[in-house]
Amino acid sequence: MDNKAYETILVEIPVAGVGLIRLNRPRALNALSSQLVGELFTALEAFDADPTIGCIVLTGNERVFAAGADIKQMSAMSVVDMVRADYTNWSRMQHISKPIIAAVSGHALGGGCEMAMLCDLIVASETASFGQPEINLGIIPGAGGTQRLTRAVGKALAMEICLTDRRLSAQEALQYGLVNHIYPVETYLDETIQLAQKIAAKSQIAVRNLKQAINKAFELSLSEGLAFEQHNFYMLFATEDQKEGMTAFLEKRAPVWKHR
Repeated sequence: MDNKAYETILVEIPVAGVGLIRLNRPRALNALSSQLVGELFTALEAFDADPTIGCIVLTGNERVFAAGADIKQMSAMSVVDMVRADYTNWSRMQHISKPIIAAVSGHALGGGCEMAMLCDLIVASETASFGQPEINLGIIPGAGGTQRLTRAVGKALAMEICLTDRRLSAQEALQYGLVNHIYPVETYLDETIQLAQKIAAKSQIAVRNLKQAINKAFELSLSEGLAFEQHNFYMLFATEDQKEGMTAFLEKRAPVWKHR
């Protein structure tokens, strides 16, 4: 990956199989400008297309993951400007087929919280805090905050968070099922990369089908979701990885995935 192509993010491959993207607007607390969001989507798509990458980690810095939208950029925009810019349409991120893990330290607020919730797993440092403070600006969350947060923590708590600007600590976020793990600030990113390595070591085609099936659980009825799961399950029996995985199990050895 070439960092010269980006101005607001940094990309690297810290270990084999794992792509790392760092939001890099520290003076603006990683505010989500249209440039940053565009560069992020481009980097995600590049890692998604890279056959050597099995999992992606998205992070900020120890002080802040992302403190929300770029209000300086947004404040003068009209309804027409917002629609034309498609400002809160993050469907490109939803279409990434490989798992994305958010490594969150410090503030994940507004669009930052919404971006973390768009990821498939969240690992937090002990200093992480999550919130949707848009009500203080006379607006509401517009990139999934009212929907994904409610699905994660329930209606009552989501209402309180969005209506009163209540912030969830890392421990509360773990308690309510918003995050997967909490680690010290000194180790949270390393722990996230280790988790990503575990996922990257699996069959990419099976991981992709699994991610699709779990995400469909939030969109379909139970019967429709079960049908989708069954379809993805059966389709894997047409892959070389299914044959290798079961053969390796019977031969009591580690599988060698071909990702096809």
